Amino acid sequence: MALPLLAGSACPAVAGPLTFQQALERAGTNAPIIDARKAEVSASEASAIAAGQLPDPRLSLGLDNLPVSGPPAFTLDGSMMTAQRVGLQQDIPNLAKRHAEQAGADAATGLARARSAVTHLDVRVAAATAWIDLAYADRRLAAIDAVLGRLGRLVPAARAGVASGSARPAQSLRIRQAIATLEDRRSTILAEHAQARATLERWTGEAEPEAVGMIPDFALDPAELRLAIAGNPRLRAAEADVASARADTDLARAGKRPDWGVSLSFGRRDPGYGNVVSVGASMTLPIFPGKRQNPRIAAAEADLSAARAQHEDVRRALTAELERGLATHAMQVSQWHRAQETLLPLARQEADLETASYGAGRAGLLDVISAETALAETELDVLDRESQVTRQAAFLLLTFGGDAR
Repeated sequence: MALPLLAGSACPAVAGPLTFQQALERAGTNAPIIDARKAEVSASEASAIAAGQLPDPRLSLGLDNLPVSGPPAFTLDGSMMTAQRVGLQQDIPNLAKRHAEQAGADAATGLARARSAVTHLDVRVAAATAWIDLAYADRRLAAIDAVLGRLGRLVPAARAGVASGSARPAQSLRIRQAIATLEDRRSTILAEHAQARATLERWTGEAEPEAVGMIPDFALDPAELRLAIAGNPRLRAAEADVASARADTDLARAGKRPDWGVSLSFGRRDPGYGNVVSVGASMTLPIFPGKRQNPRIAAAEADLSAARAQHEDVRRALTAELERGLATHAMQVSQWHRAQETLLPLARQEADLETASYGAGRAGLLDVISAETALAETELDVLDRESQVTRQAAFLLLTFGGDAR
């Protein structure tokens, strides 16, 4: 029967200890989505090299003026006009079109970089909040284990009281109910601990990570965060969308300008007539803009207006999200301080007084159980409020241009 247990414990999983900063660094280097965004940036940069270049020249081969009737029919040397031709042709789009194509490629590269920055930000936020959740889950587990230990010491006293007749049998049931309730709470915290660990493992790639080290004390500067919105990756992504739409508009307008083409060919004729060289030039004629260029320009301008409106919407959304986050953080800090400075000392004082009264015979065991249970709930509530404060501060610092260390 012991063999399966020994086999299962032969290679125990080694938990990876991570400080807060290490978690952020691992997430920034080990998250697969980060590598995907880097590859997209590289692809966009490679594509931008070819933007705005002249199209490839065309090689042409042919027979000119081949006779199909009369005595020289289907012969290459029987006519002065017949020639075996080889030539090169080069299309030359107008300069405005080439500049617009280059601007569009640069905008696409900027958009890819901005999206990569957004993804990097999201990964850091997810890793930071997962680490914080894991760290506070450890602290809550330690706190609830300490409370269960205190209540467990009351069980023998309750049983002794019932046995001696000094306490009612219901009193022993009450303490078991209190312990069962706290054990339910502990099960919930264990589930939260496992969830936070799984999330942190996803972003860092560390097997069974453990949150070690001090929990950072995040200091918020609302004025600095408001100024940092201008450089927010999401706003830069919206700016790149505007630049891309502007380049598309310039490209559509460049369609009204003619494109050019040049050609050079060599013709080999009968030796009696001599070889020939031909040169030529061509240009497009955008003479029907009402049904061709103008609709494309109107569509591109509408897309540009939409991109500008989207940019403004992103800016307002970020501003509103920051203000809501700051208001929430201020509320959470106030509630945490109130619980830490007022509610927790009062709960401890009540538990101490009831314990002393019970020892002096002036209070019943139920009073001690009730006070200890209330103290446990208050201690866990203080930790919950503290974790909310820390989590919100990390989110605001990482999301709105600051740096959480």
